[in-house]
Amino acid sequence: MSPILLPGLGAVIEAAGRVADNLITTDQERLQARIELRKLDLEAMRIEQATDLAQMEVNRAEAQHASLFVAGWRPAIGWIGAAALAYQYLAYPALVWAWSAMQAAGWVAHAMSPPPVLDADALWVILTGMLGIAGLRTAEKVRGVSRETL
Repeated sequence: MSPILLPGLGAVIEAAGRVADNLITTDQERLQARIELRKLDLEAMRIEQATDLAQMEVNRAEAQHASLFVAGWRPAIGWIGAAALAYQYLAYPALVWAWSAMQAAGWVAHAMSPPPVLDADALWVILTGMLGIAGLRTAEKVRGVSRETL
């Protein structure tokens, strides 16, 4: 259940179950109360599913839009993530090595610091999100519904 969609609904259902257990004495009444709670759970899942399907429709409409600014934001974030990864793991080590060599040769003052490293925590949050989107992109390609041109 999505905490954003229905905040606190799980706690309400759980509390209602505890109250029902305290008020209900027979096994038949307890069983009926559990059935009602399950119905509430199912309804919450249906609401969440409907919201997910609506978001998928929005995503599909965005991806089919003719404007690069609407349809191209996912690929743009992907390229930015790829550039950040290339800097973090390819360019930065080479820059630090070159910086040390230039300091040893006297071209750069020893008091100057090397180029900055990226915040890897933020980088991984962005990239793991993008990998999830990339998985959906792969699913689109497998189904034959992906758009290949801008």
